Amino acid sequence: MFNPLFKRIGQRIGHYAGIYKEFVSNCFAAAMTYRFHFVMLIIMDLLFYLSILASVDFLFAHVNKIGSWGRTEFMFFMAFMIAIEHLHMTFVSENFWEFSYDIRTGRLDFILLKPVGALFVIFFRSMRPGTLINGFFPWYYLIHFGSQLHLGPLQWLALPFLVLLGLTLLTSIEILLSMSMFWIVESMGINFLRMQLQQVSRWPDFVYQYFAQKFFSFIVPVLLVGSAPVKFLLDSSQWPGLVWVAVVLLICWSGIGFFWRKGLASYESASS
Repeated sequence: MFNPLFKRIGQRIGHYAGIYKEFVSNCFAAAMTYRFHFVMLIIMDLLFYLSILASVDFLFAHVNKIGSWGRTEFMFFMAFMIAIEHLHMTFVSENFWEFSYDIRTGRLDFILLKPVGALFVIFFRSMRPGTLINGFFPWYYLIHFGSQLHLGPLQWLALPFLVLLGLTLLTSIEILLSMSMFWIVESMGINFLRMQLQQVSRWPDFVYQYFAQKFFSFIVPVLLVGSAPVKFLLDSSQWPGLVWVAVVLLICWSGIGFFWRKGLASYESASS
């Protein structure tokens, strides 16, 4: 009974893995064509990561604690967020800029005709190979500050999965927000709003005042991206935050499915 089901699932995963392999191959080929741009992306990303850590280091040159966290906890959080940011910029971020172009030009018609999930193609077809190379940076600092915090074996084991959980939550919120492009069409405002929400998520929830903290934890829950996983890593009694993350993910995925269907129903293709 279960063997045919597992076989179909395995075939499905293999099918999508093969498609994604072609996406990656095409992106690397394009990146190698413009080598100066490729190198500049690597340098700019490293400077961006360093500026984030340097800003926190500057703050702790003047204070001993922010909220209940000292320098090591705060730097660990920032390294955690940089790890999410690195994966996001590498595998996801480029695609949001192309979605509204697909809608405006009718390129979405051709995506819908392909024998593969349209959402998969839209949001995972492009990546930044130059950014991928910088993966050592966030993980070096995660290990460095995690060692200073004396994380246990289970915490180290959970760390990569929690980074992926944070990435999944951030991406899900952004995809749900991007569904509005079916009606707004022009993506510039939506993409800048998306980037502003990323900036909000880069800081722990306790740095915000009460109403902002509640709004960005329950209404537009971007503060859960880093705060819920890191708090759990530092204190396992904070597990309810991860439960709320799971609930938010279910809400996001349900919303994406609903607004995707509504958006397609209102979509006027270039041929119509």
